[in-house]
Amino acid sequence: MLRDYFRFALGTLSHRKLRSWLTMIGIFIGIAAVVALISLGKGFEQAINREFEKIGTDKLIILPKTGVGAPGTNAVAELTEDDLDIVKRVSGIENTAGFVFANSKVEFDDNIGFFFIIGLPEGDERDLVAELQSLNIREGRNLRDNDRFSALLGSGVVDKELLGKNINVRDKIKINSHEFTIVGILEKTGDPGWDGSISIPEETLREVFNEPDKLDEIIAKVANVENINIIADKIKSDLRRSRDVKKDEEDFDVQTPEQLLGSFGDIIGIVQSVLIGIAAISLLVGGIGIANTMYTAVVERTKEIGIMKSIGAQNKDILLIFVIESGLLGALGGLIGIALGFGLSFAVEAVAKNVLGTNLIGAYFSYSLFFGALMFSFLLGAVFGVMPAKQAASLQPVDALRGK
Repeated sequence: MLRDYFRFALGTLSHRKLRSWLTMIGIFIGIAAVVALISLGKGFEQAINREFEKIGTDKLIILPKTGVGAPGTNAVAELTEDDLDIVKRVSGIENTAGFVFANSKVEFDDNIGFFFIIGLPEGDERDLVAELQSLNIREGRNLRDNDRFSALLGSGVVDKELLGKNINVRDKIKINSHEFTIVGILEKTGDPGWDGSISIPEETLREVFNEPDKLDEIIAKVANVENINIIADKIKSDLRRSRDVKKDEEDFDVQTPEQLLGSFGDIIGIVQSVLIGIAAISLLVGGIGIANTMYTAVVERTKEIGIMKSIGAQNKDILLIFVIESGLLGALGGLIGIALGFGLSFAVEAVAKNVLGTNLIGAYFSYSLFFGALMFSFLLGAVFGVMPAKQAASLQPVDALRGK
């Protein structure tokens, strides 16, 4: 019986192809936007999870906190070598590393660019940074402890020809007017910041940029992951005492992997909610279009309704026919929208990988998302078709046959 209702509704829609297509436009635009946003958001979330799996759950990140100066200055309270020494002395810490950043003009032959310069520490500390960022050498060699004016290029500097197409290992570049020899090129990390940066020894960066004591980031690797939150609290306590700041007024952040992952998840959720809210406007417009089409159908098919009632169709039958018809309008629009949404998300993934050089933007496909979006679009159409369906069901057979 229900199959007959669906067959009848499909036949009716097929006789009004142009009107059906025009009605579905708002639905498939809205569904496409929602599916694409959910797909990209879930893909980004999975990429972040993969990056955290690479990093491991045994590392703490200590950063300076912004906005601690006079109102409106957005000042940053710098970390120092003294802070690194304090972190090293905390019980349960296996290894630590601090590194410093700079922005500088870089010259190679006649090419000039502005790059993020990273000062890498020596020995075990450099190994910890490499572990954190998944740094591997693609060509040449790594920095050595006795290197001074040597440089590592991120993969993006070479692959995107940011300093020209002929740059190679053993070439000379100028950083802040000081000459450096390129000793190695890093493999692609998927992090645009690192892939587009240039790394030099930390002590050399301090000399070239006159930064004798500043640190931009401290990494701490804990010996026992189960105690990571206790160790994080101990670091906070010791740094508060050393920097003479009160609890909840810290000018630094000690971030655990859980906190970092949670922060990313919150940001993704907020952005997705806002964008899906905007896309919902298109769905509302599409739903109103379905209601308008179904009201028009009731007027056009008044005699048809009268004939159905005169041969025994009940109000519930008429109601169900029109609700299913409007639901199918929504579902067909949703099916097109789902295809467009997934197509768009995979296109964005391809652009991100091939143009931007990042693996952090990816598409996500699941059958639950597919069928969930399809069911939602059917229900959306059905809901907006209820009022026209009620109007059709309430027609009296005699009046309907007269076309009133």
